[in-house]
Amino acid sequence: MSVETILAKKGRDVVTIGADRLLSDAIDLLGSRRIGAAVVTGADGALAGILSERDVLRAVAHRGAAALDDGVAEHMTANVVTCGPSTGIDTLMSLMTEGKFRHLPVIEDGRLAGLVSIGDLVKHRLAEVEAEHQALRDYIATA
Repeated sequence: MSVETILAKKGRDVVTIGADRLLSDAIDLLGSRRIGAAVVTGADGALAGILSERDVLRAVAHRGAAALDDGVAEHMTANVVTCGPSTGIDTLMSLMTEGKFRHLPVIEDGRLAGLVSIGDLVKHRLAEVEAEHQALRDYIATA
């Protein structure tokens, strides 16, 4: 199974925010969309980083309320690990576990093509386990 399988079910829409926006704008965006991270884009629309709830929390812990007037670029994670649509699910789980992050932008032909979260992976894996269990129950019932 690959990232493409997950994107086919969840869609390819990605919430983005400009690197020049304020941290307070990002907080409003994350809260109103009920999401844990937004992809940060530069003036050219290219991937510049990612801003997660953890990044916001660190900024406020370090600078207090003054951080809310900082630019998103000051607090985003700039060195973003990405994947492609053909990346395997097991590879994604390893990347997220080792890197201790929960969101992974999907890049296809040099462009942002989606975002996969740890929740997406868990949902996908639970569906696989349930399908396996059902197949075993069906097999046992017909034996």
